[in-house]
Amino acid sequence: RNVPHIHLHEKRENNDHWHGAEIQVIIEGNWTTHRSRILHYMRQMAVITPYAQFLFRFLSDAAEKNLTIKFTRRTDVMPPVPLLTKHHPSAVDLLLIKRLITDTTKPNLLQFLQHEFVNISKAHADRLIGEMGPDFSAKTTVNSLTSQQLVRIHQLFRQAKFDDPSGNCLSPAGEYNLRLGIIKELHPDLVATHASSPQVFEGHPFIVEAGVSIGGKDVKQGLNIFRFANRIPLLFEQGADVITRTALKRINWSIYKINQQQDKIGVFVSIVSTKIPFKGTGKEYIGDDITEIADAVKSALKQCCIQLKSKIVKKLQAREQQDRKRNLNKYIPDVARTIMETLGELADESPPKRPRFDKEDEELLEKINSEEVTEMTFRDCLTQHVEQVDYEMALEYAMQSGVSEEPREAIYLNSLEGSYKFVDFQSPAFVFRFIP
Repeated sequence: RNVPHIHLHEKRENNDHWHGAEIQVIIEGNWTTHRSRILHYMRQMAVITPYAQFLFRFLSDAAEKNLTIKFTRRTDVMPPVPLLTKHHPSAVDLLLIKRLITDTTKPNLLQFLQHEFVNISKAHADRLIGEMGPDFSAKTTVNSLTSQQLVRIHQLFRQAKFDDPSGNCLSPAGEYNLRLGIIKELHPDLVATHASSPQVFEGHPFIVEAGVSIGGKDVKQGLNIFRFANRIPLLFEQGADVITRTALKRINWSIYKINQQQDKIGVFVSIVSTKIPFKGTGKEYIGDDITEIADAVKSALKQCCIQLKSKIVKKLQAREQQDRKRNLNKYIPDVARTIMETLGELADESPPKRPRFDKEDEELLEKINSEEVTEMTFRDCLTQHVEQVDYEMALEYAMQSGVSEEPREAIYLNSLEGSYKFVDFQSPAFVFRFIP
């Protein structure tokens, strides 16, 4: 059984009111060969668990080779605590049914079905017993069931329809924590996250959390894929994983204004489930043969890409606006000179017998002759006009983006240390903590 071997257990005074859990592990290994893998693993742990602090030390015989890396905690928002649940009928196998019969305290088959499995009511249990055949009844004692009868129960569980299990028994990191972890460790230019609703495969509930980032430090060009299973990083056998295959083959990055070859793209996918469909004995990659999981991963990544596309389009529009303003300012001197030369020639002509200009134009020509209006005057007017047009376009862009010109109020953030009474207002993008 998965139980700890306790070598020493002691209690100490807690005068500083410290709370939490601290784990220290000393491991001996080949640091020279596996340095990059170890640091990569620690970095991924820091991404998926921004509520935890990691302190890694490498101690060598040579003091100059010692290494200390600290991944700081950036939030105290913890993942939800999973609720205890019963087995879903569609998810059990024959061995599990035998073990449940051995451990159950219910004497008859009706009570066994009703109390040992989720989503089986008394009426539903009666219907199932009726479909099992004449050898079964509601009062049949479970300890007297033969191997053939157990096989029949298992077959019926596979054939019958049951309500999907809820996701209350899962403990995902949360969209907020995933976004915060990506920003904390990669410092990307753009980031988008998405968390799916609970879904089901073979009676097992699962949730897919995904994030896509653009840019950042220590990120290579192309796709940089970070895989997690129940908040544990997966490092090896990446090529056959459902996350890698989906990102490489099933997402058309170009339609979201993302260059798969040149942009620095971070792809983060965390799959949380009561049963992770690992392939191989090493449990290092998730199979690509579960349609429900593959579709959920693709959908989550597409939702992230849709968010990024809107941000990228707005960013491109802002860049085009800046380029347009720069080009206009570049031609202002030539335009002002040409206007001045043209108006100067008109002002130097002999006055015609019949007036060709209205009163305002005549006044302008007189100001040019008297040098009250010069080339610099036209430059200043054109510059002001370009600035006004740029301001109006920027204001229109801000209104479309949902940005208000209302005065901004200062927000003061308290440190995580100390004890406060507070109320949390949570959203997928942030957590606002109100401290009265």
